[in-house]
Amino acid sequence: MAGFECADHQNAFGERVDLIDLTGHDRMIGDDYRNLREIEISTVREGIRWSFVEKRPYEYDWSQTEEIITHAQAHGIQVVWDICHFGFPDDLTPLHPMFARRFAHLCRAFVKKYRTMVPDGDLVITPINEVSFLSWLGGEVKGTSPYTQRQGWEVKYMLMKAYIEGIEMMKDEDPTVQIMPTEPLIHISADDLSDPVLVLEANKKHQEQFQVLDMLTGKICPELRGKPEYLDIIGLNFYFNNQWTIHDHRFIPWNADPPNPLWKNLSALVSEVYLRYGRPIVISETSIHGEHRYAWLKMIGEECMTIIKNGIPLYGCCIYPILDRPDWDFPDHWHHSGLWDIPDPENLQREVHYESLMALNEFRHALSHGLSPEEIPMATDFLA
Repeated sequence: MAGFECADHQNAFGERVDLIDLTGHDRMIGDDYRNLREIEISTVREGIRWSFVEKRPYEYDWSQTEEIITHAQAHGIQVVWDICHFGFPDDLTPLHPMFARRFAHLCRAFVKKYRTMVPDGDLVITPINEVSFLSWLGGEVKGTSPYTQRQGWEVKYMLMKAYIEGIEMMKDEDPTVQIMPTEPLIHISADDLSDPVLVLEANKKHQEQFQVLDMLTGKICPELRGKPEYLDIIGLNFYFNNQWTIHDHRFIPWNADPPNPLWKNLSALVSEVYLRYGRPIVISETSIHGEHRYAWLKMIGEECMTIIKNGIPLYGCCIYPILDRPDWDFPDHWHHSGLWDIPDPENLQREVHYESLMALNEFRHALSHGLSPEEIPMATDFLA
């Protein structure tokens, strides 16, 4: 799968960021989808950008959403939709008393619009991307709206209130809508595994990552009206900096030689989630920036093979972002983390990153031949 970065939030400096505009995906979507089909990717994550769609309360501009639908239909691409990736209209924050109502009406209006253009077929929706991260960024460290500290739980609670009310309205409009929450997959460890008190403390903190899915399924906060049937597919976002030690927040390196004993493999973390909820899994975001792209994607491919061999229903793995993007807070800096780089932001020309493409091809080869991770060929085997 491929994901196009669609954040439209206010960054740490209060400036509106629109990464679809900055990467030119809105203007070059036809080329972007053709590029994907050339490498046989036919499923993408896209966002509608709430701040663009609803500039006035309850008045919606679906023009760019219609373009995505039209191009997706023309290229035979299935879209998994984010209603809110990161970003809210100028007049709303998650703590606003009308936030949930506005969001729920937006959700229903989107489903209604989509079904006027595509009456049949699957419709998979992520109401709000990474509620856990968004709650921390906006509620604990003032990195985005509502720019507060020590209010992470309050922000999370209000986001989930909107999330569930949005699902209710979407299901009322179209009961076949499938919900795929996308949450960070993290691991928090004690730095000293021989200290039982520290290990228990780290595990307690580690378990907090499941609060969002527990709220969605009604395990906690039942007043929000969560239900198990609101969880169809579990999306897990996994990056190189998703594992750290408690208290000192020291990142656990993923590529240490010899391997760091505190690092937990993706397949083990996925197994923990699957045992807890019993739903199909999608690795809904993964990538790394810079020179380690091949090694990261190679490792991810091996872990996906292990997940499949463990009997867990893995529906897909999404390279996110598929297209190079600038930094949220410092837009002059580009991350170089996609399958296509943008060497010159002035002309936005896409340039394929061949090592990443090789890693993708290796995984496809292994998948089609049912190979074990140790048997997956190296990149040099594909150079011919």
